[in-house]
Amino acid sequence: MFSAWPDLKIHWTRLRRRWRDSRIACSTLPWLVDRALQYARLMRMDRPIGAFLLLWPTWWALWIAADGRPDAKVFVVFTAGVFLMRWAGCVINDFADREVDPHVKRTRDRPLASGKVSAREALILFFALLAIAFALVLTMNRLTVLLSFAGAGLAALYPFTKRWTHLPQVVLGAAFGWGIPMVFAAQTGTVPPIAWLIYIANVLWSTMYDTQYAMVDRDDDLKIGVKSTAILFGEQDRLIIGLLQATVLFNLWLVGRDAGLGVPYAWGLVLCALTFIYQQWLIRERRREPCFHAFLNNNWSGMFVFGGIALSYVLS
Repeated sequence: MFSAWPDLKIHWTRLRRRWRDSRIACSTLPWLVDRALQYARLMRMDRPIGAFLLLWPTWWALWIAADGRPDAKVFVVFTAGVFLMRWAGCVINDFADREVDPHVKRTRDRPLASGKVSAREALILFFALLAIAFALVLTMNRLTVLLSFAGAGLAALYPFTKRWTHLPQVVLGAAFGWGIPMVFAAQTGTVPPIAWLIYIANVLWSTMYDTQYAMVDRDDDLKIGVKSTAILFGEQDRLIIGLLQATVLFNLWLVGRDAGLGVPYAWGLVLCALTFIYQQWLIRERRREPCFHAFLNNNWSGMFVFGGIALSYVLS
């Protein structure tokens, strides 16, 4: 009877250890879930509009570079890269604005602004996302890899430009559009003139829609000293946005002419023009919510242009 006592002690010790481990696991799981949710919010996974606005021009370029038949590997790498770089851009943007966002109504509840994520965590997440994106780029050719360094530099630079220039939206456009020459390099091994024509159209478009976005925060930005094209343009904002919209459409028309795109592309531009007219109506009184909805509506603008490109190749 007493000889079984050591076995009972062993079993009891094991039970206590399992109970302790289960308690640790139960207490750790909610923390892990909370971290994952906060990181997802920091990367704006719950608001994918920015990724879509980055995705459409990348697909414009890819379809034109590939004459409507993109390489599957290039398609997967750049589609995934769009989301990774968008997430990384959101993280570094909030890191740069961590002292400013608490004073802006729309951004005060963001994870970094509210203290739910530390600056150190944000930097680690940013570099992790960049590393994954760079690993994808390494599967492409040498020219694409070299171009990626400039893209990463623009993405990291943009959030800080609003401190010293009223044109951070232009820098955003340059960063957002850098996938265009990269996708041509990956698909064709070169960056032809039409790639830069698409790139210019995207820079203008990005400047336009991010100005609409900046109009939402203009009052707060003026109080805290943050610069933007919305502040620079002042009462001429609607006029300048209209000029940018017209220039975007003209550039895209030149792209269609040089790429030999057909009637479906022309209809895509017509539909895109109608979205621009609708956006002008939304921002007519410069109120916060309508300006934000005008910004969101640009997703349809990009989609109509892509639809016209894709249908032109399918029907030809």
